Amino acid sequence: MEKLVYPLWNVEGGDGDALRERLLGETVPALLASDGTRAVRLTVADSRVAPASGKRIARLPPAPDAVLSLWLDNAGARSEQESAIAAAVERFDCLLVTEAEPIVNRDQAPDANGRLPGWCQVVFLETPPRLSRQEWLEIWQGSHTAVAIQTQSTFAYRQNVVVRRFTEGERLPDAMIEENFPLEAMTSDHAFYDAADDAQLQARVQAMMDSCARFIDFDRMDVIPMSEYVFGELLTGRFV
Repeated sequence: MEKLVYPLWNVEGGDGDALRERLLGETVPALLASDGTRAVRLTVADSRVAPASGKRIARLPPAPDAVLSLWLDNAGARSEQESAIAAAVERFDCLLVTEAEPIVNRDQAPDANGRLPGWCQVVFLETPPRLSRQEWLEIWQGSHTAVAIQTQSTFAYRQNVVVRRFTEGERLPDAMIEENFPLEAMTSDHAFYDAADDAQLQARVQAMMDSCARFIDFDRMDVIPMSEYVFGELLTGRFV
């Protein structure tokens, strides 16, 4: 089984809510019905995450309006899935990734239409020119992961490393991070960093920023608050 990540760009003039309804109503059912699809995760920048707009960072405008993650038996046999995606959006990229899941969400179950509680911070990264790929991965996955977990209120955390690009584009990312936060973290730094007081908040922000600076060039990243929806095998045996 292979994981494909599809950054999506909305049709011109379309808003996030209309895109969400189109993807949930037409695209996701078509994907789940396609041969070889095991699971679908959709994240979309809709009105429900508007309070977190201050956290948005654009690496290379325009940033994606949504992201579809697909788990397929064979990424080489994806034409049926991509036909369904192409019908709903202006354009898309396609990235084959390996996924690590340092925090598995086992208790924040989705609602009836698949939406998870809270919100998802989607981050696209490029490898800084000052680091080799091996150095970059060692810092990010070898030591930064523990800092991120210790300093934030995430209830799910996924690291996706791009291993192949199936589309051409300017400055395609080398990785995508998905971090799920409680609802109040959209507007409260104390909630975002799970800080009891101002002193703890300042210490956790400093620790996080110092660690990020080791492997991230902040002009080479996108940070996009999104709503998250999960379907298919992502629901099987996950939530207790």
